[in-house]
Amino acid sequence: MKKSARADKTFRLCVAQLDPVVGDIAGNLALARQAREQARADNADLVLFSELFICGYSPEDMARQPAFIAACEAAVLELAWDTADGGAGVIIGTPLLRKGRLYNAVVVLDKGKIIAERYKIDLPNYDEFDERRVFVSGEDCEPVKFRGLSLGLPICEDIWNKVGICKMLADKGAELLLVANASPYSRDKPKARLAVVKRQVKESGLPLVYVNQFGGQDELVFDGGSFALHADGSRAFQMAHFAQSTVTTVWEKTQVGWTCMDGMQEKLFSGHAADYTACMVGLRDYVNKNGFKDVLLGLSGGMDSALCAALAVDALGAERVRTIMLPYRYTSQSSFSDAQACVDALGCRYDTIPIAAPVEGFMRALEPLFAGTENGVTEENLQSRARGVILMAVSNKFGALVITTGNKSEMAVGYATLYGDMNGGFNPIKDVYKTQVYALSAWRNKHKPADAMGKKGMVIPQSILDKAPSAELREGQTDQDTLPPYDKLDDILECLIEKDMDVAAIVAKGYEKDEVERIERLFYLAEYKRRQAAPGVKVTVKSLGRDRHYPITNRFRTILK
Repeated sequence: MKKSARADKTFRLCVAQLDPVVGDIAGNLALARQAREQARADNADLVLFSELFICGYSPEDMARQPAFIAACEAAVLELAWDTADGGAGVIIGTPLLRKGRLYNAVVVLDKGKIIAERYKIDLPNYDEFDERRVFVSGEDCEPVKFRGLSLGLPICEDIWNKVGICKMLADKGAELLLVANASPYSRDKPKARLAVVKRQVKESGLPLVYVNQFGGQDELVFDGGSFALHADGSRAFQMAHFAQSTVTTVWEKTQVGWTCMDGMQEKLFSGHAADYTACMVGLRDYVNKNGFKDVLLGLSGGMDSALCAALAVDALGAERVRTIMLPYRYTSQSSFSDAQACVDALGCRYDTIPIAAPVEGFMRALEPLFAGTENGVTEENLQSRARGVILMAVSNKFGALVITTGNKSEMAVGYATLYGDMNGGFNPIKDVYKTQVYALSAWRNKHKPADAMGKKGMVIPQSILDKAPSAELREGQTDQDTLPPYDKLDDILECLIEKDMDVAAIVAKGYEKDEVERIERLFYLAEYKRRQAAPGVKVTVKSLGRDRHYPITNRFRTILK
C-alpha cells in the first residue's frame, strides 16, 4: 500500500504546462489524460494543470451556455473516474455551476471522484480580463487535504492583489501553495509574476508553485514559464518559456518546510526575444487552431510587411506563406528589389499583380461623381483598396488567411485605410510600435528563435531597414510628410495609451503643445477604424484590442489651456 505524501516525507508533483484550446473539451481532456499518463510513469502523486484547462481560457460568454458547462463537468467526471486506478491525483481548472452560481474553479480528483472544489475569489475585470461578466466570486478559503498533505489552492488573480488569501491559507494549516494560472504575456510579465509570488511567499511563509498555460488564443499569448519558489524565496524550479512542458518535481519535507530537490532551471526570454516569440506563437496558433492551411500577405518592400513575412515563415514554414507584390505607378524600383530580396532570404512564394487596371477602372467609374474636384487622399486610398480587394479575392479562391501588416503607431493615429491595407484576418504586429518594428527586425537578423521554421541569418534586407518608410501612394511620399518622426510619435503614443497621461503631462516632458494635442485628436478620431481592425497579438501592457474599451463617439480631449 502506498504511503501518504506526509508519511514518507516525499511528494512528487507533476506540473503540466500545456496548450488547451478554448471549446475543445474532448481534446483538452485527452491532453490532460496524456499528461496524467506521464505523471503515472514518473510515479507522481499529483498532476497540476492550469486555470480553466478543461474548457480553455478564456471561454468568455460561451460559459453562459448550459450545454457548454455540462460538457465541462462531464469531462471532469471522466477524468475523476481515471484516478480510481490509484495513480496520480489531479488538480485541474474548470467552470463549475453550483446552486445556480457559475464559478471559475479548480477541482481535486482522487480515488475515482472529486474530493474537493475551490472557487476563484478575486475575479479580474480590467484590460484583457472580463471575468465578472461571467463568473461569481468564491468565498471558501480553506486548504484541501490530499493524501495527508494540506494544500492551498488559490487561482491566478487570487495571488495578484493584496487580499491576503495565501496568508489565510497558511494560517489555516496549508503546507504548500499550488496556483493554477492563465496569465497572458506582455512585455516584462515574467518579472511581474516573480515579484507577486515573492510577496506571497514572504507573507505566507510557504513555498508556492505557479503553473501557467502556454499557447495563443485570439489576441492573447500565454507564455508558460511555470516556476516555484521555496519558503525562503529561492527559486525551486523554472520551466521552459514559450513551450509546452510536463515536468515531475520531487519535494521533500525538511526542517524548513517542503523543498524541491534538483528542480530544473530553464532560461526565460526577455526584451526583443520575448516580443518576437510572442508574435510568432500568436500567429502560429491563430492560423493552426482556426484550421487555415496557408497565409498570404501583400509584400510592399517596406518594413512592416517584411517583418510580418518573416514572422509568418518562422511560425508556419516557407511552404505555407504566399506573398504578393501589388505595384502601381508610385511603386519605386527599390521597393521591387527589396521585396525580391526579402522573399529570396525567406524562401516563400512570391507573385506580382499590377493594380493599374483596377485603380484606373475605379477612377473611370467615379469620374462623373468626382468631376470638378481635385485629386487627393480619396484617389490615393483607391490604390490601397484595390490591393485589399485583390488580397481578399486570392484568399477566397485558395482559402489562405490574409495577414494584415499595420503597426501600432499607424493604428493609433488612423494612418491606415479601411477596406484597404487594413483588410485581413490577423495582424501579428498590431501591438508593436513602428520603432519596435525596426528593433524586432534587426534582432531577427541576428537571432533565430529555437522553434522558428525560418532560416538563420539575415532574413530582412538591410536596405529595407535603412530606407525612409512610405506608403508610396503619391510621388516622393514618406510617412513623415504626415506624421512626426516615429521615435517622437511612439513616445507620445505610449504616454497616451500605456501610461494614461494627459496633454499637460506629456508637454511637460518637452513636447510641443500643438503637436501633442494633434496626436491626441488623431488617436481618438481613429477609434472607429480600430473597431474594424483584425485581431492581433498583444505584447504591451495595453493593446489597442481587447485591453482598451473606448466609445467611438467621444468629444473628450485633455486640451492644455
